[in-house]
Amino acid sequence: MIENEQIIEAINWTRKSGRKSALATVVSVGGSAYRREGAKMLVDQENNIFGMISGGCLESDVAEVAKLVIESGTPILKTYHLDEDLVWGLGLGCPGTVKIYIEPVEPVAVLQCK
Repeated sequence: MIENEQIIEAINWTRKSGRKSALATVVSVGGSAYRREGAKMLVDQENNIFGMISGGCLESDVAEVAKLVIESGTPILKTYHLDEDLVWGLGLGCPGTVKIYIEPVEPVAVLQCK
């Protein structure tokens, strides 16, 4: 199954289960980075994570920002200026700038008939 289909399934699953979530999408890359524009990651209110938006160096921080988005319902555009030494401390990263748009995904509203 391709990555976008997995993200769509995760979105549908979290929405149907009544969980709020946030979708993080790489919208801009300058220089070198592990993932390109369009890479996605979903974080739900229980901190379940689906997908990846980097080689592992940004996911934990993006998950923290996603919690704020879930709580506030307000999207955030976050810019990361990556440095090889800053990212891994071992000179193993990709230096570049990555912009990630993190937007809320609301659960499906349940209609009750009276």
